[in-house]
Amino acid sequence: MAVIRSRALLAATCSAVLFVLSACVGGSSQPREPQAAAPPPAAAGKLERVKVHGKSLEGNLMGESAEPDVSIYLPASYATDPDRRYPVVYLLHGYTGTDLSYFGPGGRQLDQIAERVFANGSAQEMILVMPNCMNAYGGCMYSNSVTAGDWETYVADDLVSYVDQNYRTIASRPSRGLAGHSMGGYGTIRIGMKRPDVFSALYALSSCCLNEGTIRPPAGGVTPLAEAIKSPEEAQGNRDVMGTLARAAAWAPNPTNPPFFFDLPTKNGEVQPDIAEKWAANSPAAMLDQYVGNLKKYKAIALDIGLQDSLLASDEVFVDRLNRFDVPHTFETYEGDHNSGVPQRLEEKVLPFFSQQLAFGP
Repeated sequence: MAVIRSRALLAATCSAVLFVLSACVGGSSQPREPQAAAPPPAAAGKLERVKVHGKSLEGNLMGESAEPDVSIYLPASYATDPDRRYPVVYLLHGYTGTDLSYFGPGGRQLDQIAERVFANGSAQEMILVMPNCMNAYGGCMYSNSVTAGDWETYVADDLVSYVDQNYRTIASRPSRGLAGHSMGGYGTIRIGMKRPDVFSALYALSSCCLNEGTIRPPAGGVTPLAEAIKSPEEAQGNRDVMGTLARAAAWAPNPTNPPFFFDLPTKNGEVQPDIAEKWAANSPAAMLDQYVGNLKKYKAIALDIGLQDSLLASDEVFVDRLNRFDVPHTFETYEGDHNSGVPQRLEEKVLPFFSQQLAFGP
């Protein structure tokens, strides 16, 4: 539709220019029909970036801010219809990403995607919210930890409360959705399991970490690189090591073990069973049987993943558990790897999904 409108506008502009040139060089003096005015450009939404304090993040042992940045997209009619209220979709970004990976220039441009789908009627207008959970290890894992912070409560309570108090939302569960990609997909499932009182629909894209139940010692008994790190700064630049530290900070906090304040699941190359159990306990595949009742409260749950994604097997284990307990959901696979077509999925699947599932009235 955008291409067709652009061509129409170009044609109208060219016609007007030719008319003026004809008059200037002595063209016909016969009166002509006035040119139709070009249609006004579609109204644009507004993107804000604010800091939202979270009591649940105060005092975290990593020393990360308790006031993360949050991107908030307001649809076009928000400014022109002051009496209207909107559903809200809370979105969670992936590991090593931030909210700016999705909103604003240089990212996946979710704000522009929203403009298109709201303008062409593929989805109804909603408010979109994404917190920045980047930390010194590349991401908070959206978990509950004295080391990395209680991000479960931050998302479901502190952030939701702030948005409801400061924006014209429909402040009720049926009008709130939760979605995320990769680490954000993990956060969507994890938080969704525990907080059906806050959200009514879930969409998890290419989720990581859904089945973390098996930890193996490194081949040949070599001490893992993560064990060799003596300070947080030494881990910078090594994604594998950073990922291990991020999960340890989220899933195995230890306030008596500075300077990291967490425990690794291996020591001298050997698996530490008590720590490995903590990692396994944070796997949604292991947690699911405790939260079957909560998951069945959702109006809709959707998961998707690319067929060439290395996380496919893990996601399939989780989906098998959903099937085992008769939890209603949809699961879709498509051609692609972990990052293939994420903007397209957001445009064609995620926003229309929430447009269908969320309540747009009180």
